[in-house]
Amino acid sequence: MNVLYRNIQEAASISGVGEDYLDVSGEKLAQGQGFDEQSISLRTQDIIIDDNALQTFFPDNPNPIGEVVLIGSVPGRVIGVLEPNSSGFSRNTDTPTFYMPYTTMMSRIIGSTYIESFVALIDNNISSAAAEAAISSLMTSRHGTDDFRIRNSDSIRETIESTTGALTLLISSIAIISLIVGGIGVMNIMLVSVTERTNEIGVRMAVGARQNDIMQQFLIEAILVCILGGLLGIGLAFAIGELINRMGGDSFQVIYSPTSIIAAFICSTLIGVVFGFLPARNAAKLDPVEALSRD
Repeated sequence: MNVLYRNIQEAASISGVGEDYLDVSGEKLAQGQGFDEQSISLRTQDIIIDDNALQTFFPDNPNPIGEVVLIGSVPGRVIGVLEPNSSGFSRNTDTPTFYMPYTTMMSRIIGSTYIESFVALIDNNISSAAAEAAISSLMTSRHGTDDFRIRNSDSIRETIESTTGALTLLISSIAIISLIVGGIGVMNIMLVSVTERTNEIGVRMAVGARQNDIMQQFLIEAILVCILGGLLGIGLAFAIGELINRMGGDSFQVIYSPTSIIAAFICSTLIGVVFGFLPARNAAKLDPVEALSRD
């Protein structure tokens, strides 16, 4: 619906709510007050606006309490402003949102004689399934038939958690497979390096190098190779993230996690230790005489 304030006219979302809406939805007021029983019974033309509406219609007025806007052809007085970035479940984050008493909405805006939907807040000690069954029984007895639909937020949450868990498992599986493949690649490189440097290993052993010294040398080399790969991966991630930030503008921004970066370094080190151990042990176990005699 179009909303007009002075020379500003924009499409906005208009919702009719009761006096308990803020408690049920978890919304918080930054300014002004909410609706009360008198607002509902007298069908007052009071409105509460969200932060998007504040920025859209009152960019130069940080305190719009008492201002009058035209909602369609009905004037409404601003009595409250909601806090930005609220966790309310019905907020549209892109569209300016206005709230009116539901009685005012029904009689003056849409001309309806019935309530389209309502939200029930359940105590933490009560089972959501039991509450849903009780509400369904009450509505059926009032309507005489099952002509309504109930949406349980717990079911939605469980679905989201299930989907998130499946995606996490899929991504983790891909990451583990990638790490194994990368580790095998590092191990092959180090095995080739041991083969090509057999004479060098023999010379070192001949002049007094111990098996632990040879093993440490190749383990350190494997770890350095993995850390270098990790640094290149982190650099690539920063480059891709910066590209996405420039293309996405303010609507989509990539946030870097220091924990993830530290985890990448630790993981790179562990890959070098685990997959570099076999080549390092093979190098340490070489017989100096055999090593020196190889071409």
